[in-house]
Formats: sequence, structure tokens, C-alpha cells
Amino acid sequence: MADRAALEDLVRVQGERVRGLKQQKASAEQIEEEVAKLLKLKAQLGPDEGKPKFVLKTPKGTRDYSPRQMAVREKVFDVIISCFKRHGAEVIDTPVFELKETLTGKYGEDSKLIYDLKDQGGELLSLRYDLTVPFARYLAMNKLTNIKRYHIAKVYRRDNPAMTRGRYREFYQCDFDIAGQFDPMLPDAECLKIMCEILSSLQIGDFLVKVNDRRILDGMFAICGVPDSKFRTICSSVDKLDKVSWEEVKNEMVGEKGLAPEVADRIGDYVQQHGGVSLVEQLLQDPKLSQNKQALEGLGDLKLLFEYLTLFGIADKISFDLSLARGLDYYTGVIYEAVLLQPPARAGEEPLGVGSVAAGGRYDGLVGMFDPKGRKVPCVGLSIGVERIFSIVEQRLEALEEKVRTTETQVLVASAQKKLLEERLKLISELWDAGIKAELLYKKNPKLLNQLQYCEETGIPLVAIIGEQELKDGVIKLRSVASREEVDVRREDLVEEIKRRTSQPLCIC
Repeated sequence: MADRAALEDLVRVQGERVRGLKQQKASAEQIEEEVAKLLKLKAQLGPDEGKPKFVLKTPKGTRDYSPRQMAVREKVFDVIISCFKRHGAEVIDTPVFELKETLTGKYGEDSKLIYDLKDQGGELLSLRYDLTVPFARYLAMNKLTNIKRYHIAKVYRRDNPAMTRGRYREFYQCDFDIAGQFDPMLPDAECLKIMCEILSSLQIGDFLVKVNDRRILDGMFAICGVPDSKFRTICSSVDKLDKVSWEEVKNEMVGEKGLAPEVADRIGDYVQQHGGVSLVEQLLQDPKLSQNKQALEGLGDLKLLFEYLTLFGIADKISFDLSLARGLDYYTGVIYEAVLLQPPARAGEEPLGVGSVAAGGRYDGLVGMFDPKGRKVPCVGLSIGVERIFSIVEQRLEALEEKVRTTETQVLVASAQKKLLEERLKLISELWDAGIKAELLYKKNPKLLNQLQYCEETGIPLVAIIGEQELKDGVIKLRSVASREEVDVRREDLVEEIKRRTSQPLCIC
């Protein structure tokens, strides 16, 4: 049996090596060589008839989260939720699956990524792709015309996952939306302020928020000569400019989507521009763009938006970027996306964007698509890309080799001598009833050294030690694990003393 166990370990290690090489896109020869070794080991293992054949793994594009990873996630969620609440948002929840027809036709070319479920009793269902469409359905169904809400939940996409970069098939979205008829750009400016507050609070590095307007894009396509029928598909191509070069995007437009080369060139003259309010003013003077009603409305709103962003003190974080397109079909006005910046390789160069961490925009027509009478409810919102943020925070903690506390235990109830289990149980019950987070070791007579070591390993800051002398004196010996300093505290004062010493919030990121 021992030989078989050793062989199984070798097969597992070799299997991981093969998978690693495939992920790294190693040469075919190298992969072939390692696969041959794996098959040879499996042949030595031989059949095991009595053992059930199944693979212990999570499905592609999903992952488990360890207590350490969950501690990081909870901290990130706390920062995000406290910001949403600070801005007056209520919270809602919706089902993880929707009627298929609810989701169909809302996501443009990304609709192919929706997970459809098998027919369950006559209803065709799909897993939700985002939280925005279910929110619009919720508003229409409940005849709501005014709400500021946040929603944090899992969504599902049949995507090709890149898990090292925080891209999964099952992942969390953190959405904040303002629904209702308000004066122009005030809710939009608040959404951008929230985005900047959260990204600054999380301290994940420098970021830039790119801003554009769907009306400017549509006006630009119209004056450049893009046929109406191709607006959305060309929009989807432009949206790739943050990942690939203009030449590649142009080739896709012309080669795959049948756009005339001269039309693509005219688009290229616009979409490669980015700047601040000065670019908005420049385009307002553009002889062609300023003649387009849609584009003119969009530029006017962006000019007003920049005024509000200046008052909010975040205009330096915002860039008007004509290449930002956001591929989703439901956007109708301002759109935005926050990207992390990595420092320039050489002095004088611009910082490079290394990935989107938040995005959003205005979608005034989505609720009307669900309302029987087509009544519109203007909406604007944002979504924080928490999976990408989790990846960044985890990598940073690993690089710094920082210890992360996975519990919030304030004190361990310990004993210095044997036969004090009853006293430990009485004391810990008092502490729990008083709202103190406390633990004890599940042994009748644990050694004091083992109890102290447990505190050091798990990061528990205090130890409440009961001994025979302490019981006679009516005190508890309270020990600081970090300084090893011990003081006698009267039993009736213990709760307040523990609260006083552990009142500082624990930072894990």
C-alpha cells in the first residue's frame, strides 16, 4: 500500500507539472515529453478496480477560498460596503437565475457567454450575467421610479477564464446604482466620486478613470460614415483598443466586419485622442462632430460633468478617452472605466494601464425594455471589479510575506494548572454573553505553553489565565501575547479591560 501511495503522489505531481506547462504555453515537445512520463507512471500504477473514478477539482473558471483569502475578501467588502452606505444606498438581492428572455439581447456580442440552464418544469432559465439587468427587471416589476441601491452577489459567464488575472466564470460583482429623474450629471458625478473613494481606500496603486459618452461615439460613427446597422459591432471593436493596437482593431473592422478602410481611418483620427475638459471644448468646436445632435448633447453633458468632478476634487483622476466604448448594448450616455496604472518604464513616458478594476455608465432605456407600457426610468451606476482587486491584494500580501489574521478572537481563556476546566467554561460563557470574541482549547488539562503558542500562531492578542491563586483573589491574569506583560484584573472589570485593549480595528490589507 505504501508503494502505491508513493506512486499516486508521483502521478499527482507529474499531472500538476503537465497542467502548469500547458498554462505557460510551453513548447509542444516539452509538453509531449512530460505527458509521456505521466502515462508511464500511470501504467505502473495499474488499474484499481475497487476505487471510484472521479477527479477532485473545482470546475474550470472557479476556485475555493481559504480562511486567509476569505479574511482579505471580507476586508475589501467592508471598505466597499461602508462607502456605498456613506452615500445613502439601500441594499437589495435578486435570484441567481432569471428567465432566459429577461437576459436575452441585453449584452451585445457577449450574449454568447450566458449560461443557459436545462428546462425545469416549463421555464427556460439562465444564470445571471451581471447585476444590472436583474436590477432593471426588479424596478419594472415593482413599478419603482426612484432608488439608490447597492447589490453584492455572484454572477456567471461562460468565458475563457484567466484566473491569474482575476478573470473567472463565477465571480462577485459589487454594484451601486441611482435610478430616477434628476438634474443632468449630478448622479453620474457621484458615481465617479464613489469609484475614486473606494479605489483610494483600498490602496491598490495609482489609477485613472476613463470617461466617454455613448452619444459621442454614435455621433462620431455617423459622421465617419459607419452604417447604422454596424454601430454596435464597430463599438465592440473600438472597445478592444485598451488591449490591442489600432492597426489590429482596424483590421478587424475592415477584414471581419466589412467596414470601408477610409471610414475606419476617420474613426482612428478620433478614437486615438484622450485628455481632459480641454479636449471636450476642442471637440465642441469640431466642424463635423459639433453638427451632430447626439454628439453635441454628449459633449455638453461631459463639460458639465467635469465641472462637478472638479468640485468633488477628483478631476485629476479622470481622462476623457474617445476609445472607451464599453461593449454592453444597454448604455445610453456617460460611460466610464477605472484602470490601474503601472509606473512608466522610462522617465517622461506615460504610465501604462494594467487592467480594469471598476466600470459603469448611464442606461436610461433598460427599465423601459421590461415595462409593459415602455415607461423609462433613467439609471446610472458602477460596478467594482472585486476579483481583480482580490488578486492584487493577495499578491501584495504574499510578496510582503504579511501574516493575515483569519479570526477576530480577542482573548483565549487559559488555565495555569490542572482541574480548572469548569472555571474556564464558566469564564468563557461570561465573556461570550458580554459580546467578547473568545476561544479555549478543547482539552481538559492543556499545558499553559501550548495555550500561549496557539495564541501566537493564530494572532490572538490576549490571554485570560485562571489559576488557583487568581480564583482565591477574585482576579484574572490578563496577558498581552505581543509584549508578554501580565496584569491582574478584577473579574468584574475583565470585559471592559478586554474591550479597551482590543478596540483598535484589525487591518489585514
